[in-house]
Amino acid sequence: MQTVTPAEFTTSDGTRLRLIDEGPSDAPVTVVFVHGWTLSKHTWDRVAAGLPAAAGRNARTLRYDLRGHGDSRPAEPGDATIRCCADDLAELIADRVPEGELVLAGHSMGGMTIMALAEQHPQVFDRVRGVALVATSSGDLAEPSFGLPKPGADVFNAGERALRRFLAGAKGERVSGASGWLRPGVRWLLFGKRPQPDDVAATASWLAGCHPVSMAGYRESLAAHERAEALARLEDIPTLIFAGLSDRLTPRDHAEKIAEALPKAELYLYPGAGHMLPLERTEELTARLATLL
Repeated sequence: MQTVTPAEFTTSDGTRLRLIDEGPSDAPVTVVFVHGWTLSKHTWDRVAAGLPAAAGRNARTLRYDLRGHGDSRPAEPGDATIRCCADDLAELIADRVPEGELVLAGHSMGGMTIMALAEQHPQVFDRVRGVALVATSSGDLAEPSFGLPKPGADVFNAGERALRRFLAGAKGERVSGASGWLRPGVRWLLFGKRPQPDDVAATASWLAGCHPVSMAGYRESLAAHERAEALARLEDIPTLIFAGLSDRLTPRDHAEKIAEALPKAELYLYPGAGHMLPLERTEELTARLATLL
């Protein structure tokens, strides 16, 4: 029997989150996908679509837009934080998946949200049978290097801080009404070698649609994100860690630090891939994620 549920969930503080809930309502395992900063639930569309075939069984999948992203409502002042995202995830699971086992997959800030969930709601992990942490980090994000020499990184970070201040005072609902002008920067910052133009265009459109004040608030939360200790809750849960070797935002050493904290986890490194692994390495991620089912 297919799941028939509203495509919207309202959190306890009244924030409306848009979601896609697909698959059998009686599936023994539900995979919950969490997207990254400035992105969208659609980051995971291709992985979610391919998962049942890769797993050789029907699977229920649930993906949603974080507050301030995609089709969800903006975060209220002070609520564009990883902590609030973890609370939202806990409420969403309690409401939409009150029973049965879970697999949690988080890309970038989505992976950080899973770490915050472990920190704030450890009881949820009594039902988690697997975790996938994709192009993410447990901390040390205040002054990223972007793969540049230090003088270049310093200039880039100074420009990013100025942009953050500008966005924090913006009045609009979107970062930009058009996304074409964002594509070169998105291509350089988020992708590795030879990305598909459609993937770059889609990612730029997600960034353009992000709520600007929320975007600025989340960047502050990313800078403060230090959750290496929370990883201990995943110690006995099968965990997969993925990183692109051309990732400018969360490079290889971030994945290796997570792997050091979780010696039982499996670490997969992808030469030539950047930060957008759900798009750049869809088949590989889908096949590996299927093993958790």
